[in-house]
Amino acid sequence: MAGLELDRGIPAGLAEADRHSPLSEASLEKKVAMMDDDVNSAHEGLEFPSEEELATLRRVSDAIPWSAYMIATIELAERFSVISLIAQVNFIQQPLPPGSVTGAGGPNQSGALGKGQQMSTGLTTFYQFWSYTCPIGGAYIADTYWGRYKTICWSVALAMLGHVIMILSAIPGIIGGQASVGLFVLSLIVTGTGAGGFKSNISPLVAEQYQITKPFISTTKSGERVIVDPTMTTSRIYMYFYLFINIGALVGQIGMVYAEKYVGFWLAYTLPTIVFLISPIFLWSGYGKYRTSPPTGSVLATALRVWRHAAKGRWSWNPVKCISQLTADDFWENPKPSKVVGEKPQWMTFDDNWVDELRRGVKACSVFAWFPIYWLCYNQLNNNLTSQAATMDTHGLPNDILSNLDPLALVIFIPICDLVIYPAFASWGWKFTALKRIAFGFGTGTAAMIWAAVVQHYIYQTNPCGKYAGTCVDSGGYPLVSPLNVWIQTGSYVLLAFSEIFASITGLEYAFTKAPVNMRSLVMSMFLFTSSVSSALGEAVVSLSTDPLLVWNYTVVAILACVFGTLFWLSVRKLDQDEDKLNNLARGHFGHSESEKE
Repeated sequence: MAGLELDRGIPAGLAEADRHSPLSEASLEKKVAMMDDDVNSAHEGLEFPSEEELATLRRVSDAIPWSAYMIATIELAERFSVISLIAQVNFIQQPLPPGSVTGAGGPNQSGALGKGQQMSTGLTTFYQFWSYTCPIGGAYIADTYWGRYKTICWSVALAMLGHVIMILSAIPGIIGGQASVGLFVLSLIVTGTGAGGFKSNISPLVAEQYQITKPFISTTKSGERVIVDPTMTTSRIYMYFYLFINIGALVGQIGMVYAEKYVGFWLAYTLPTIVFLISPIFLWSGYGKYRTSPPTGSVLATALRVWRHAAKGRWSWNPVKCISQLTADDFWENPKPSKVVGEKPQWMTFDDNWVDELRRGVKACSVFAWFPIYWLCYNQLNNNLTSQAATMDTHGLPNDILSNLDPLALVIFIPICDLVIYPAFASWGWKFTALKRIAFGFGTGTAAMIWAAVVQHYIYQTNPCGKYAGTCVDSGGYPLVSPLNVWIQTGSYVLLAFSEIFASITGLEYAFTKAPVNMRSLVMSMFLFTSSVSSALGEAVVSLSTDPLLVWNYTVVAILACVFGTLFWLSVRKLDQDEDKLNNLARGHFGHSESEKE
């Protein structure tokens, strides 16, 4: 794979499995000092660019370290396992086929609980909400007490338990009954809790494997002097990380939908559980080799004190004046230790640079506040688009096989973006910055929903039951579908894939690069939490996820994405101009003395 080579001799970081709370001051000081030595050694012998070179030389990304690929493989296995969400749509919505004891439908539609599309959308949306709310707790534990490695290990164990419960809900004799419903809902809660602790920590851990933080000069084989940009390298790491995610999703979905259709749901849930065993194997094999940041105690409490100190004297009963003062350019100056007159508060165990990093992290969270509307587009892939496929002529294919077009498109287009499109933009002198990419993601997500709305309109036009296509059956109880070919859904899935490349991958990158080092899991969890907020919004519009209102469902989501995408770009244009400045802030120190470092 492009960019795969050994590290530049950066010394190995510390494994986190042996850390316990509370942290002793001596232990923390020793570990952060050792981590600083790693970072400093990463820059030895490098030539750094001048201001003129920063403005004129072409920028390129660096190679990706081996350890990042190992962590990406752990994520591949996890995504393969949680992709059972795709099988959940039919498991919840469709009834147990006549004569089947496993839910397998063969040439007909597979199913189990028969709760309908509205319940299916509601439960899958709840799963999304839960599994993207739990990362906040997992991030707090990792940043404050355990560190990322140990938190991931325990999260994997909990998720494994949830998968076992899910298998039990689908075994013959239980499937289709009330016990099946109870076990299935329990499995969603347990699996979502484990996934939450995993998600907020695996994403920062993969990017931490690359430790160079300053742009440096390199000479290509052709003799061209270029700037190797750590931010572009981080972007590249997350692109291939996302590639691994979707390899897992693609293989998992294909295997599961056929297992569901021809064997039963018990096998569709067992296969991901077996593949998930790769995660603990790779975690164990990388013990002591992965580079990590140590937990630094109650950093969240300190961050809240900093904000409260900054806001002191800026409140007003006049809402316009209040907002103006709380968003002023000098808002973050007062809590800097250098500005404090007299004795400093005991909690002020950081330097001015850390306050600047915190300010940058808060700005990143303000960017994430726009994402819930984007996720409304993406979440259609997990439920409504799968149900839409079941109302068209699938030519014998499982209705949920079409959802594989999304990860397939990602597997194809991520390397193309990395090797062709993004370098072409750079050679033309156009900075396709993170915020520009996110704005493009809103645009392609809008286009995907317009495509889905048009397809749904023609389904209603051609189905024998008109606008009640989802429940249309013949006298024998077998579904009657529209003669439209199911492959006309392709446009929606491909456009959603491009929107993920522009918005979702960039969101991971933005969370990592803009967060203080000791708050990376927490800021990442804030980004992931936007998906949870979107799921809550999805519950509010779930009444549109049924016939005869599905055209309105896609249309409303498209309008929201278009409007909020436009407002997003208008609100971040100024921030986009400061991208280089934010990426090159001096590194902050957090601890019990001015000499301590993250």
